[in-house]
Amino acid sequence: MAGHKDKSPLGIKGIYPFFLILSLVCLMITTVLLSLGYRAEVGPFAVMTFVSLALYVRGSEFWSVTAFTLWVTAFVTTAMFFPRFFTNVHGVETKPYIMNIIQFIMFGMGTTLSIRDFKRVFIMPQTIVIGIVLQYTVMPFVGKGIAMLFAPNPEVAAGIVLNGSCPGGVASNVINFLAKANVALSVTLTAVSTLVAPVMTPTMTKWLAGAYIPINFFDMMWSIFQMIIFPVGGGLLVNTFLRRMSKVNPKFALVSDGIMRSLPFFSMFGICVANGILTAYSRDSLLVGAIVFSILISIMLHNFMGYMLGYWCSRALGIGIIDSRTIAVEVGLQNSAMAAGLAIKVLHSNLAALPGVVFASWQNMSGAILASYWARRPVVSEAPAPVIEEAEETA
Repeated sequence: MAGHKDKSPLGIKGIYPFFLILSLVCLMITTVLLSLGYRAEVGPFAVMTFVSLALYVRGSEFWSVTAFTLWVTAFVTTAMFFPRFFTNVHGVETKPYIMNIIQFIMFGMGTTLSIRDFKRVFIMPQTIVIGIVLQYTVMPFVGKGIAMLFAPNPEVAAGIVLNGSCPGGVASNVINFLAKANVALSVTLTAVSTLVAPVMTPTMTKWLAGAYIPINFFDMMWSIFQMIIFPVGGGLLVNTFLRRMSKVNPKFALVSDGIMRSLPFFSMFGICVANGILTAYSRDSLLVGAIVFSILISIMLHNFMGYMLGYWCSRALGIGIIDSRTIAVEVGLQNSAMAAGLAIKVLHSNLAALPGVVFASWQNMSGAILASYWARRPVVSEAPAPVIEEAEETA
């Protein structure tokens, strides 16, 4: 990236090009082995292709955001070739622990929130309402239409609708930052859409996917409280506590800062592990070419329509360009880990979890591309979006 100064001790001309070369070599070996019919031997080289590429993009200030997607892809690829690493760890089945992993991920999300993120609802209520309405109409209804056109079976169709009925994903905040959009609005939309998920997700899923597979509204609502609301609320409380303690005792700020900096890393690692486990248990279904192709087409179209309709519907309702871009990202990016977890726990279907698993990998890459496009086309004619300054908190 032009003008980027690498902060690595080795510099951008040091170790990062080595990872790129290693990635290209592994990709070439993978391609040759596949062309010769050695499918079983491809695994290590395919995994190293993505691992090396993930390490390489860390050298770019902008494209480093895609490192997370590449790590997810590396875990998914590992699960496809070596599923036993994810399905059984020292004789313990991992499937029952998927919900616990998602709870930890959501707890990490909660630690990034604060009370001021919810106060913005009163500063820009119209924009927030429009964003939430679009979140829970565009993606569920588009998902229903896509399911009718492309889903190979009822369980996958239900999974597509379920994924579309979930709240916005945490990655949307990073994507909006890179796109030079309204990050404050993005954080608030993610928080509010998550808060109303216990009602909206079961409602839209049962309404639009009930014909495909039996859906228990109250089981799904309670699962969302357990999986999403309670962990996010716990993370919010921890964030508030650490902030207040830091003000009371400045020395505690170092401990607080260390905890807050480490949690996002563990949350991202949890997402990688969760995707690996879900992929490993769905491996046999993913090896069926027709199912893979239909799901890929479905999630790519679903994601694209979310961006497009999120943006143009916002513009049609009088929202400014910057905030419309923000809403487009919020609408297009879903909490796919939640969708996959609900598919396993409530729908009891590995197939229904597949759209969420694939969507999780795809949306970060597409989001980074969209952010790059918009970042190079800044909006200079609009007034800055309203921002709430953090109020002083007392113990």
